[in-house]
Amino acid sequence: MGLFDDLSRFLENRLEEFLRNNPHLELEALLEQLRQQEEDTLKLIADLQVQEKRSQEEILSTAQEIQRWHIRVQKAQNANRQDLAAAAQEREAALLREGNQRWGHMQGLKERIDQSQELLGKIQVRRQEVQAKAAEAQTARAKAQTQQRLETNGWWNPASSYSSGFDDLEDKFRRWETQDELEQMKRNMGK
Repeated sequence: MGLFDDLSRFLENRLEEFLRNNPHLELEALLEQLRQQEEDTLKLIADLQVQEKRSQEEILSTAQEIQRWHIRVQKAQNANRQDLAAAAQEREAALLREGNQRWGHMQGLKERIDQSQELLGKIQVRRQEVQAKAAEAQTARAKAQTQQRLETNGWWNPASSYSSGFDDLEDKFRRWETQDELEQMKRNMGK
């Protein structure tokens, strides 16, 4: 296992170094991770909403059962059947406890949905921030590449940006050199 751990650490270190040297890839990886978290959170919210809907239906069904047994309690009491009335009251009480548990469960689901939606909002804000940073990094990288190309092109094409100034300078030197040669010839003739 030591060799595997060493290899794993080595690969992790190389990956971290690579990402440090290529920050735009780190931002892309972070964006992908945020997209996955957003997708997972959306799935969780959808699942919780399905559970909440089912819970609401169970609560409604339980409430209808409670109502039915409440009517039976009253019927049994009106008919002076205390044996049936007592059993119906026990059933009604059990259904009330079950309804309360289901209500508590539904409230818990609602809280989890709210928390998940809050988390989703935070993930979306963070993703927008990272997208903005990635766009800035992309712009900076493109600008650096353009600058590097300009510098490289400037090195290989020296006449490109100084051509008009270079021609003026060339003309001035030619006139000066011609004038100097004429002066030199005059001096040589005068000897």
